[in-house]
Amino acid sequence: MKIAIFGQSYHNHTEDSVDILLDYLSNHTSKVFIEKEFYKTIKSKSSLSLNNLKTFTALDNTYDLMVSIGGDGTILRAITRVEDLSIPIVGINTGRLGFLATIQPDFITQAFDDILSGNYKISERTLLCVETNPENSSLKEMNYALNEIAVSRKNTTSMITVDTHLNGEFLASYWSDGLIISTPTGSTGYSLSCGGPIITPEANNLVLTPIAPHNLNVRPLVIPDNTEIQLKVDGREDHYLISLDSRIATLPNSAIVTIKKAPFKIKMVELIDESFIDTLRKKMLWGEDRRN
Repeated sequence: MKIAIFGQSYHNHTEDSVDILLDYLSNHTSKVFIEKEFYKTIKSKSSLSLNNLKTFTALDNTYDLMVSIGGDGTILRAITRVEDLSIPIVGINTGRLGFLATIQPDFITQAFDDILSGNYKISERTLLCVETNPENSSLKEMNYALNEIAVSRKNTTSMITVDTHLNGEFLASYWSDGLIISTPTGSTGYSLSCGGPIITPEANNLVLTPIAPHNLNVRPLVIPDNTEIQLKVDGREDHYLISLDSRIATLPNSAIVTIKKAPFKIKMVELIDESFIDTLRKKMLWGEDRRN
């Protein structure tokens, strides 16, 4: 099995996890590659021996697995490396919540016993892609998101107006701080914080969630994921922000934004005894009532 290892930040929890993972993999497979920048970070900040390891700058379809070491944000960055290569991603959680990165550091050995023996399942996750007219150079090469695409105000405390069309039909003008278009994966993130519903990963839906709307008669709206969404933003400033997960660009008010389901999906590794519902209960304390 050819394995890629990716990470961003580096601290004590990360070093312990990297040490455990590399020690395990060295005894089970020789095809381990660490992302080049992450490799440099490890070399400069730890005493781990990396002499026999190779590095990568770009992935190809010869890789069987990508291991993301960090939090959910690291996985969101990892998908920009995997793109449409269909390489399964598994996350070791050295961050906080770990809704996507579900393997805890003290469970690495047991988890990879299962993974290397093929005792796991794949959860396919929908992505969104965006096009702008006129074209924006910073979005051209990496125009997709796993969690959400959002438009929001920039350099102003004033609200913006987001004219929204679904499959060419006018829906509404959201007078708000912005609008979130979320996938099922992203429904437990930014959208949830703004009052949006939780959607299970296998549901073929998207959700439109306004950010602090000044309309009492708008609420989050669940739509089929084959819907084409078109946005036109207006406001007191000449520009606004568009975010794709953790990546941000600036667009002029004249831009037309088109959002739709991406033509490929991301594969997430889940252990056999894991499930979205189990994660929801453990991470979100779903349904917990201290009275009972």
